[in-house]
Amino acid sequence: MEKNNLFEKIPMTGVKNIIVVASGKGGVGKSTVAANLAIALARNGLKTALVDADIFGPSIPVMFGLEEVRPRVESSNGKDVMFPVEKFGIKIISIGFFLDRKQSLIWRGPMAANAVKQLFEDTQWGEVDYMIVDFPPGTSDIQLTTVQKLNLSGAIIVTTPQEIALNDARKASSMFTNPDLRVPILGVVENMSWFTPAKHPEEHYYLFGRGGGMKLANEYETRLLCQIPLVMEVGEAAEAGRNVFQQTDKVAVEAFEKLAGQVIEAIETRISN
Repeated sequence: MEKNNLFEKIPMTGVKNIIVVASGKGGVGKSTVAANLAIALARNGLKTALVDADIFGPSIPVMFGLEEVRPRVESSNGKDVMFPVEKFGIKIISIGFFLDRKQSLIWRGPMAANAVKQLFEDTQWGEVDYMIVDFPPGTSDIQLTTVQKLNLSGAIIVTTPQEIALNDARKASSMFTNPDLRVPILGVVENMSWFTPAKHPEEHYYLFGRGGGMKLANEYETRLLCQIPLVMEVGEAAEAGRNVFQQTDKVAVEAFEKLAGQVIEAIETRISN
């Protein structure tokens, strides 16, 4: 009976595609990729949602300038139902909406995993074409519970080019390819691929190595979705609650527009097959 309950899926009525954005380690820009991918999908006219599943380090409220916002909660049939916060055409939910910014969570893994589960099943999502899930780094109870409880359309692996990041990204990838889980890897995003000085746009400096994203994609027989250059304004924008589409850096904008197109294509190809 316990085993059956473990693998019983959460009925995400109205949500067509759920895509998790994962990485093996922190600091590779996973949340930045998840947030701006969601915005790019919404800009394509798609009904988009974003779930911040990083219980211990939620960053999505900051990146969207929503630190002081609290979601509406209503009681229905003796159960509290949350309504996602909406910005840039995206339905957003995060444990960060319910915490003081200085408050830390001291929870064991199962408690954190149960909290993530509630974010999905106790939220009124309505109709959603693409739900993007920002995973915490690594492979823990949160990731395992999400993979077991949701019918995922696929996973995106975020890495930087250097070998030490690839080693951690391999661990995240191997979780999805585990025979008991079998979540399709839609592709790899290589972040911080190169640095280009603003005054010398033709120059590329590969500060963290070169070719790591393609190497990882080849290892797992998937595609390199895009390479995102190291742009200082992208990080500054995230900390100020802005997104790349509010900036003037065309290279970053084009990278995320390409990523959204590649993700849509990967999902449509998977569905047609």
